[in-house]
Amino acid sequence: MNHTEEQNTDAVWVSKTQKKKEMDALQDLGVALTKLAPDTLKKIGLPEDLLQAVLAHKKITSNSALKRQTQYIGRLMREIDPAPIEAYLAKLKGENNAHNAYMQRLEMLRERLIDNDDALTDLIGKHPHIDIAALRVLIRNARKEREQQKPPKAFRALFQQLRQEINETDAV
Repeated sequence: MNHTEEQNTDAVWVSKTQKKKEMDALQDLGVALTKLAPDTLKKIGLPEDLLQAVLAHKKITSNSALKRQTQYIGRLMREIDPAPIEAYLAKLKGENNAHNAYMQRLEMLRERLIDNDDALTDLIGKHPHIDIAALRVLIRNARKEREQQKPPKAFRALFQQLRQEINETDAV
C-alpha cells in the first residue's frame, strides 16, 4: 500500500467515539424539537415519521418510555439532513446573524418612514409590489402615537407590515 492509499483510508475512517458523539448530537437536536409547539414543528417541514415521533414524545410521561422514544427520535434523525433543522432552531433562538441583520434593517426602515416622507417614495421605488395605502395609514398613525405619547400599537403594526411585504432576501 502506498502513501496516497493510506491517506484515502484515513480520511474515511471515523472512530467509534466520534460516531457516538455525532449520534448524541443528533439525538439532542431531536430532543430540542420536542420542546417546540406543534404548529412550529409543522413549519419546519420534518419527515412524517419524525414529526409523529416528536409529537408522541410530548404525550409520554413514563421516564423509561421517554428514554426509548428519545432514542427512536435520534435514530430517525440519523436518516435526514440536520442542517435545515439546526438553521431553523437558530433562527428561533435569534442566533442567525443574517436574520438579525434583516430585522435591524427593517427597524431602521421603520424609523426612516416615520421621520421622513421621502423614505416612502424610495421604498416604493425599490419595492413596487408593496401595499402603499396600508403603509401610509400605519405611518400616519405611528407619527400620531409618537406625538401624543401613546402606546406604540401602530409603530409595531408598521414593523409587521414591513416584515410581511419585504422578504429577507429583498431587505433594504
